[in-house]
Amino acid sequence: MSHILSVSEAKARLKKSIPTGPSFFCSIHLSNGRILAKNIIAPMDVPSFDNSAMDGFAITWEDAGETREVIGVVAAGESELKSLQKGEAARIFTGAPIPPGADTVIQQEKIIRTGNQIQFDRKDFKKGVSVRLRGTQCKVGDEILKAGSHINPGTIALLASLGIAEVEVYDLPKVALIVTGNELREVGQQLNPGQIYNSSGPALEAYLADLGVKEVQIFHAEDDFEKVILTIREALKVSDFLLLTGGISVGDFDFVKDGLSENDVEEIFYKISQRPGKPLFAGKKGEKTIFALPGNPASVLTCFVNYVKPSILQWAGHSDHWKPPQVLALAESFTKSVNLTLFLKAKIENGQVQILPGQESFNLLSFGQADGLAEIPIESEFLEAGTLVSFYSW
Repeated sequence: MSHILSVSEAKARLKKSIPTGPSFFCSIHLSNGRILAKNIIAPMDVPSFDNSAMDGFAITWEDAGETREVIGVVAAGESELKSLQKGEAARIFTGAPIPPGADTVIQQEKIIRTGNQIQFDRKDFKKGVSVRLRGTQCKVGDEILKAGSHINPGTIALLASLGIAEVEVYDLPKVALIVTGNELREVGQQLNPGQIYNSSGPALEAYLADLGVKEVQIFHAEDDFEKVILTIREALKVSDFLLLTGGISVGDFDFVKDGLSENDVEEIFYKISQRPGKPLFAGKKGEKTIFALPGNPASVLTCFVNYVKPSILQWAGHSDHWKPPQVLALAESFTKSVNLTLFLKAKIENGQVQILPGQESFNLLSFGQADGLAEIPIESEFLEAGTLVSFYSW
């Protein structure tokens, strides 16, 4: 008989068991949302030349006096630059290269210009003002991004500024989803007495899409042992992650656990001291990860948020994915009557966690209002208002 794990024990086993997925080279134009697989080293200095931080006049600071003669204009992108001599200045624009001999830019608002003569108050400035020196952002050979960094539009701007056209990123997994249960019908089909609509499948597809997973294949397995075995076999062929809903408990028509065993799936754990979702199964076959989720919708969604989601993120190269995103105060006191960790549908209001009514495993009304799940630890019996709890957002 399998040992029933605590929530922390189950997460620790998964963290140890989930492999990191493969990586590939990707154009920066398609890299948004991906995770870097290798450190990024600057291939050049940025800026690659000394340039002006504003519109103004480039001068040589060591020249005496507060008057200069303007001998030319330097625009952004200029490549042929005339050297400044004693007593000379050049009109210059933001981003333009500093001409040879110059080391300071006097902003145009501080200048009095008469014809080709400019005058300024020297005491308002110092040497080097408004000049961005070569390599101020980074120098060639600097590490600018670490493996595991999340690529966002700002990251892409940084990469482009260095002339980096492609980066090595982690791939996203292929996922197969097996929905079990003779009683289930898809939305749009006619319900007969005793039948219900499949709500867990569409919810899991939406969650996977939120994670960026695009390759999802859907299977349906009738409550028949041989058909469950064959469906699992086919789904394993096309997936890195296999998710099953229903059929994992100990009823007469719960064939999933034995079906997984028949397909040589090695158990990571079976059953967690939690509600909802106690009969959760996690396993592996080679580099493939398998989760058999309980049948009721509350259990499916709770287990996905707490175990499947961070496992997929680990596979895709994310870091710190096993930590709750927030720790917030309870808005009201709460009493727990069972010796289990509870995951309760909750809403954030005024920066506090509000536990919602309708916590029954079948009840989806509270899912329509909830921002995520509040964790009530197994050792807690009574929590006063203001107690800090872990909150897992959708």
